[in-house]
Amino acid sequence: MKQILALLAILLVPLAACSRAAEPFRAPAAEPAAIAGKSFDFVVVGATPGGVACAVRAAREGLNVLLTQHDAHLGGMMTNGLSQWDALYGGHRAPLFTELLGTIDAYYKEKYGADSRDYQVQHYTHDHYPIGWVEPHVAEREFNRLVAAEKRITVLLRHYPAKVELDGPTITSVTLQEYGTTNQIQVSAAAFADATYEGDLFALAKCKYRVGREARDEYDEPHAGKVFTNIAKGPAPTAAVEGKLNIRPYGSKQGSIDPDSPFTADGAVQAYNMRFCVSRDPANRVLLTEPPKGYDRNEFVNYERKGIATNYGPNLKSHMNSPILPGENHAYPEADWPTREKITARHRDFGLGLMYFLQNDESVKPADREKFRQWGLAKDEFADNNHVPYEMYVREARRIVGRHVFTEHDGSLAKGFGRTPIHPDSIAITDWYMDSHSCTMDSRPGYKYDGKLILTEESRPAQIPYRSLLPKEIDNLLVPICLSSTHISWGAIRLEPVWMQTGEAAGFAAALANKQKVPPAKLDSDLLVRTLVERKQLVSFFNDVNPADPQDYVPAVQYFATKGFFADYDAKPEKLLSQSMAALWADGFKKLREGKLDPNEFARRLAKAGEDEATVSATQFRVNLGGGLRKAGEPTRLTRGAALLMMWQMLGAK
Repeated sequence: MKQILALLAILLVPLAACSRAAEPFRAPAAEPAAIAGKSFDFVVVGATPGGVACAVRAAREGLNVLLTQHDAHLGGMMTNGLSQWDALYGGHRAPLFTELLGTIDAYYKEKYGADSRDYQVQHYTHDHYPIGWVEPHVAEREFNRLVAAEKRITVLLRHYPAKVELDGPTITSVTLQEYGTTNQIQVSAAAFADATYEGDLFALAKCKYRVGREARDEYDEPHAGKVFTNIAKGPAPTAAVEGKLNIRPYGSKQGSIDPDSPFTADGAVQAYNMRFCVSRDPANRVLLTEPPKGYDRNEFVNYERKGIATNYGPNLKSHMNSPILPGENHAYPEADWPTREKITARHRDFGLGLMYFLQNDESVKPADREKFRQWGLAKDEFADNNHVPYEMYVREARRIVGRHVFTEHDGSLAKGFGRTPIHPDSIAITDWYMDSHSCTMDSRPGYKYDGKLILTEESRPAQIPYRSLLPKEIDNLLVPICLSSTHISWGAIRLEPVWMQTGEAAGFAAALANKQKVPPAKLDSDLLVRTLVERKQLVSFFNDVNPADPQDYVPAVQYFATKGFFADYDAKPEKLLSQSMAALWADGFKKLREGKLDPNEFARRLAKAGEDEATVSATQFRVNLGGGLRKAGEPTRLTRGAALLMMWQMLGAK
């Protein structure tokens, strides 16, 4: 009951807090001299949404945390124009994500009213796509509030990692350099997290990582390597369209693939862009009166992606996703910041040039020009930066090669049962499909794109293992953003809702490791998983069970899904437990307690087994589990949910 009330408190934000929402707000930031040489329990590098979730969760669990950011703004791409929460599942994911959504929701409800379109379109819900929206300045304000509420968090802005000190597999300290200067300070900590989009900290720590595409044969991934493709219209996947999978169908799917593609590895990452926030409110619209420096209209005459606004969000705003420059970003992941600034400026000017072209060039039909001129840069966004975002959308950079590499197979249905492969150390899920923007401008006759993939039909909700957050070489470093994944499967991970889950899980892991007096890599992952499900973190996707549901069996359902006790995405917790399933579960439970259970083999076994109509009592099942005789008040007939709860309770607290 306490957890239910806590969740309601999150969602029902006091109106007093909402009434302050219109005011600018920044979390207090420390002066470099004040923290130079200091030691912290946990240092989080990168104030992306996942980095914020990581820092806040660790602080709430009792750690003293330093949160650093290379510029002056918290919130990553949600602060920098992404605006929509890219997700196909609209249910609860993680406590801090739900809390953040609650404060955003309350602000829009107070400002526009619950019946307004502005409120309804931003409201995070499974009932529409995009599933949720937020204006950049609102996102930045609420991320700052989330951080400012934690007295154990120290914020250091305009600093990035420049050097690390190592003692074997342990980072002992990090040197942080002030952006744009040569000024440096050093801090130490028991544990660190690299929550940057670029992976700068783990690169300095000499962790093995990848940039670009793996070859098809490296992990036997069907879509890996340099591949020429077409894209087809959706909706997909079919299972979602037919109501058999509780995610929203997407409007596109994979088209034809050139079977003679080389499928070879290279250093190509998918295209980036600036996600301009645009407005069609004449009072809040800034139209370009002249082209950007270096403008060349010939770049745009035959440019394919001629658009300004995409989906229409709250407050007459949208975001611009059209301008991409495949290939011109390949140097970015491993470049220094001055070089990254030049690449960013090229993408910014190209995007502004496209906007100017569409609104002014005579080759564009007058009627179309007029439609494009309905949109301009939002005057009330990025006012101190000429109304353009502070950061570019870095869709893919470095990826660690960790203790588990998440591949295309992890995001696809497993052989022999109706779920993706099962990971006993799952700490989050991805509901998005494996996708990629074009990686180069190359094409072939009959095949339009190089590397553009929309694998909506092939992908399924997947478990993300804790091992994918752990580099092989360093024991006290967590990587919740640039985690261990191939280029293909990266498309299913690179979403802010997913990263807020992995970030919060990393915060829990850091706190548990500190309490256990071990580095995060040595933490008992089962303790972490049990902690996460008890705290309503989504670690296993189901069609019919939401981790925020009030039933007492919910943590058990989530936990046992990481052990292979379900062969598909339907938990059916209210269904009576059959005798045949009771026998299988009892055997699986015995093997689990003995440390001999193979979750994937067990799920295949369940998928092959038929179910009889006979049911079991709670007493029968308890005896099968080796738990003794009937307890007072136990039902004569047992539901699947009650059976799972019984096993969960018998496991006991770690």
